[in-house]
Amino acid sequence: MRVSVISAQGDVEEHVLSCRKAMENLNIEGEVHATVNKKEVKKSDAIIIPGGESTTISKLIHKNSLAEEIKKLAEDGIPVMGTCAGCILLAKYGDEQIHKTKTRLLELMDVKIKRNAFGRQRESFHAKLDIKHIGEFDAIFIRAPVIINAGKNVEILAKIDDYIVSAKQENILALSFHPELTDDTRIHEYFIKMGI
Repeated sequence: MRVSVISAQGDVEEHVLSCRKAMENLNIEGEVHATVNKKEVKKSDAIIIPGGESTTISKLIHKNSLAEEIKKLAEDGIPVMGTCAGCILLAKYGDEQIHKTKTRLLELMDVKIKRNAFGRQRESFHAKLDIKHIGEFDAIFIRAPVIINAGKNVEILAKIDDYIVSAKQENILALSFHPELTDDTRIHEYFIKMGI
């Protein structure tokens, strides 16, 4: 199995390490690469779009046609996980902040996303979430987005109050938080199993 972590920006190395550990835990042979090379991404069995700054990541992946490649692979059933900024980019619809910054979304998931829903960097926090298919998870939120609307084909996996913070639509997995910043690899394991 070959996992590509899009290394445009953000917690790239943390995702690479979490994925490797998850594969080890699952006893799966595979490779995990940090890349923005379209030819390398094309060979992926799974793709992760990490956190960072969504506008910057959007510009970088559209600049070298990487966005089209990710969309094509996703439409062919390859699992794609987006965390934080990656979660924003997976959405079909964005809030006024997304429109204002002209962030181009991948439109892979029938959801509407709100940027920085919990405030700025200093409002970062931990929360114990009950995540469907995973169980209790200590989630780290940093300038996190939230899903404010989800289409009927979207499975809601976790919420904080009325905000959706994790959701799945077929082979697409969106998380508002940063699972790669914990030692708990269960989310990465769940994602890898989506590609088997």
